[in-house]
Amino acid sequence: MHTAAHAMLFLLPQTTGYIFPNEAEMPWSLLIVVYPYLTGLVAGAFILASLVKVFNVKELQPVYRLSLLTALAFLLIAPLPLLLHLGHPERSYEIFLTPNLTSAMAMFGFVYAWYLMVVLLLEIWFTYRRELIVWSQGERTVMKVVYRVLSLFSVDTSEESAAFDRKAIKVITIVGIPSAFLLHGYVGFIFGSVKANPWWSSVLMPIVFLFSAIVSGIALVTFLYMVLTTLRRERINMACLDKMASFLFYAVILDFSLEFLDFIHRLYESEESIKILSELVMNRLFFSLGVIQVLLGMFVPLGIMVLIRVLRLDEELRKLLYFVAVILIQLGIFATRWNVVIGGQMFSKSFRGLMEYKAKIGGMDGFLMTLVLLVLPFIVLTVLIKVLPPWDRPESVAR
Repeated sequence: MHTAAHAMLFLLPQTTGYIFPNEAEMPWSLLIVVYPYLTGLVAGAFILASLVKVFNVKELQPVYRLSLLTALAFLLIAPLPLLLHLGHPERSYEIFLTPNLTSAMAMFGFVYAWYLMVVLLLEIWFTYRRELIVWSQGERTVMKVVYRVLSLFSVDTSEESAAFDRKAIKVITIVGIPSAFLLHGYVGFIFGSVKANPWWSSVLMPIVFLFSAIVSGIALVTFLYMVLTTLRRERINMACLDKMASFLFYAVILDFSLEFLDFIHRLYESEESIKILSELVMNRLFFSLGVIQVLLGMFVPLGIMVLIRVLRLDEELRKLLYFVAVILIQLGIFATRWNVVIGGQMFSKSFRGLMEYKAKIGGMDGFLMTLVLLVLPFIVLTVLIKVLPPWDRPESVAR
């Protein structure tokens, strides 16, 4: 017995591809990939909206309300992946009744409630308050009651009240910027604080998550603006589109620089895990990280935007290239979340072997449920746009 144990201890350091039996299953699945992806879109969309009210970027005015509604639609769905992943989601309300200040995951409930109830809903209400009053006066259907309720039965459309609305929006947006950083930065904090996992344990993880969220949010709003404007048969505001692309360009450069810095830092440290991480990148994650995340999701969009900035292309070609770029960026950001969540569970704790992840088709954590969670925010956004149009209506009062 002792001889066999000594032989195992001697052979294990020289063995590659070894995985302990209790490491064969990954506790986190596709649902945990979707969760940081959705929260990132929320933070990025809100940051884009804040550029209008706080930094006075007038070119982005056409997408201000669309950005807010996009953030709200995705924020309403963002907790669902976590709730579905729980064994008893009906108990989730208990985190508010018995708060655990030492649990970053438990504190998400409070961060989420603050951002939804205090920041996002308040800013949307002040943004639409005057229009809601006007729309309630012009409607003769059930929407009259809906708009009256949404306006909280307010009737004041004076210039003084409009001036107060604008001041309130600016204050809320200023508060909302660090709140948006906290909402998604804490997701990177959760992964970065797992010291036992060298793929996650990095002080740059929250910052990388934050900047990738800004990239994904701006790309999503750009995509929605182009699609919705085309469906409405309206002319795309090229000044707005070019300005969004400009911010997206710089955000992608910052995101790439941070990820590259993190990579160089890991190589410089060269801890005992560097060998297994190299095998992870070159084998299991080569396609999702090297091809999708880096090549298609970062280099190609950057090349497209550099090409647009260098050459004087006509509007139609610019719109086509922007459309391709934002789709590739979304693909790359989702791959980033996949590589972090799934990739961080693919190597054994002994640093000797790699596991494989095979996504299920059905089930609560399968591919179909993931697809539903990714489509659901767009359905919610469609309803929000029907009730609160992000563009001017004939009966609207100019703000």
